[in-house]
Amino acid sequence: MRLMRRPAFLGAVAMTVLVALYSVYVGQQAVLFLESGQIVGFAIGVAMLALPVLAVWWLYNEWRLGVTVQRMADRLGEEGRLPVDDLERTESGRISQESADAAFEVAKRAVDERPEDWAAWFHVGFAYDASGDKRMARKSLNYAAQLFRAEGRRG
Repeated sequence: MRLMRRPAFLGAVAMTVLVALYSVYVGQQAVLFLESGQIVGFAIGVAMLALPVLAVWWLYNEWRLGVTVQRMADRLGEEGRLPVDDLERTESGRISQESADAAFEVAKRAVDERPEDWAAWFHVGFAYDASGDKRMARKSLNYAAQLFRAEGRRG
């Protein structure tokens, strides 16, 4: 039940509901175009059907990544290996760049030593996030999730 009170989880549920409503609406409009009996209407209907398909694919991947990252965090938490946010902060509360860079170097070294370790990639993802590089943080967590899932299939 703890998970349901987290703002990120509630935001994900809200986004899922909005995308689902959008997909249903666009899908209904696409069907109307398909049933129009005109070539142009049929072509528009087919093109419009791509949008709900893409939305469902996006939702699936977002939820899959979110659930996997949570499972990785739970496991690291049980093992006492979660990333600790003890980085220096500026007066405004932001993480100082020097502190973020130092944390990133430590995490990157672990990945260089153990490139197939999902936990190392998990830590790199959080180090990227601390340094403000959200795109690379996401890529790192996505790769960590792939390694984590592969480990689950092997073991």
